[in-house]
Amino acid sequence: MPLTDMPLEDLRSYRPDVAEPSDFDEFWASTIAQSRTAASDPTLVAAETPITQLVVEDLTFSGFGGEQIRAWVTRPRSDAALPAVVEYIGYGGGRGIPGERLQWASAGYVHVLMDTRGQGSNWGSGGHTPDPHGSDGSTTGFMTRGILDKDQYYYRRVFTDAVLAVDAVRSLPFVDAARVSVTGASQGGGISLAAAALNQDVFAAMTDVPFLCHFRRSVELTPDNPYREIERYLAVHREAIEPVFETLSYFDGVNFARRLARPALFSVALMDGIVLPSSVFAAYNQVASPDAEIEVYSFNGHEGGQHAHWVRQAGWLGERLG
Repeated sequence: MPLTDMPLEDLRSYRPDVAEPSDFDEFWASTIAQSRTAASDPTLVAAETPITQLVVEDLTFSGFGGEQIRAWVTRPRSDAALPAVVEYIGYGGGRGIPGERLQWASAGYVHVLMDTRGQGSNWGSGGHTPDPHGSDGSTTGFMTRGILDKDQYYYRRVFTDAVLAVDAVRSLPFVDAARVSVTGASQGGGISLAAAALNQDVFAAMTDVPFLCHFRRSVELTPDNPYREIERYLAVHREAIEPVFETLSYFDGVNFARRLARPALFSVALMDGIVLPSSVFAAYNQVASPDAEIEVYSFNGHEGGQHAHWVRQAGWLGERLG
């Protein structure tokens, strides 16, 4: 598709006024503290897989409210404590079957692929983590589940799972706890941005074509799903426009970027019809860290840089780990 947004020179200086609740920090500190109090020790079980040259394990850890979340751990056979990369998944996908993602482990990292609660049935090989919470009326998908109440909104649970995934990974005996980074593309990119802002023990964040940023502009202008789920909801619930965007302000990647003090590598695709480039730059241009870069893929859509970008990430992270 053609360019979907502003010229690149305008994007590089784009700093919109995005609403930030006065109790944003208090809300998230309380949310995370409550779930940490309810957490139990993570468990690991060997995965059934024909892979022999890497260790593949099934991790169960405590997420939001102490609820059990699943993840695959894939790592080299090594006695040393290794740096780790926690990866979050794109919209509608699950962690799949063991051994599907081997790149980070093949590069010498402990790779942890977190399942996204309630998802895993739109593409890929499935997920294994339910979301036991109900919701008021919502559109098909996940974007409007609990959207009238910040305490009940779906992404409160997902972002908390992501923060506690880092806690769990740092406790594993084969992980160097000081060198745990986060990554993800699309929804996973938005989750990684939140996790790195909310968990100060994250070493670095690699946020690829991140979804869940600058909600107001994204809902009003993005031509494709999933943002159109919110558009459809508001077309029916005409009286709920301001309450909906008030809820979303607690989950906006721009507000998390303002609190991201760790090294950060973003990517953006200028022909993206799912995540507007301006929404990515709205967050990137607010990153608090002095060590922040963005890779621009001028002629790509939402696929972004794919494996070429992973090579870029691996080099960038390796430089910072020394």
